[in-house]
Amino acid sequence: MLTLTENASTIVKDITAQPGLADTAGLRITSEDAPEPTFAVSAAEAPEPGDQTVEQDGATVYLDQTAAAMLDDKILDAAVDSAGKVEFALGIQA
Repeated sequence: MLTLTENASTIVKDITAQPGLADTAGLRITSEDAPEPTFAVSAAEAPEPGDQTVEQDGATVYLDQTAAAMLDDKILDAAVDSAGKVEFALGIQA
């Protein structure tokens, strides 16, 4: 199952704690099953039917079925660049 670094957990919590979002809000990761996989990341009020839910250190991430399969052995990291933009990175679990 996807795991989150401490930085990723903090940033996901910050994103999903925005005013107006429900208590069930999380970061949703979706993917197209293509030769070169790409992932879309967005804030979501709740999981979609069939989503896998990852909860770690107070952060919630929803993964569609394709993303869940592709990220099963990965670690999600995140950082904020000098312009304030969030950048996500994937690593392989040891």
